Amino acid sequence: MEIGTRDQRNGAMSQINVTPFVDVMLVLLIIFMVTAPMMQQGVQVNLPKTQAKSLSADQESVVVSIDRTGKVFINDKESSHDELASKLTAILAPREKKEVFLKADKDVPYGEVVKTMAEIKIAGIERLGMMTEPAGKR
Repeated sequence: MEIGTRDQRNGAMSQINVTPFVDVMLVLLIIFMVTAPMMQQGVQVNLPKTQAKSLSADQESVVVSIDRTGKVFINDKESSHDELASKLTAILAPREKKEVFLKADKDVPYGEVVKTMAEIKIAGIERLGMMTEPAGKR
């Protein structure tokens, strides 16, 4: 008897039906595509509004954040200004592309932002991206 043919006695099909499996997988794919952008966590900062285009990131990004009170964070972990360069050097040492994104609250004094940018430069970072919110977004 061939696979995929009907048995003469009871009329049962001997082939596996994969359609329900494919349907479930497509639904899960859509759910993950919708929820993945919402899973990004970080320090809450009030970003300035601009009309710049967004940048693409190849691997997991390193984000340095400065909140309203002037505290500095590397991704979600708090760091002091004194330790910032050494921590960034250690984090980015194994990476080919040395890039960091800086996210500062719009109420942080300009001097604090420049001081943080200088520490990032001391760490040997080749590329620095400034994160902002689109002008139309609230």
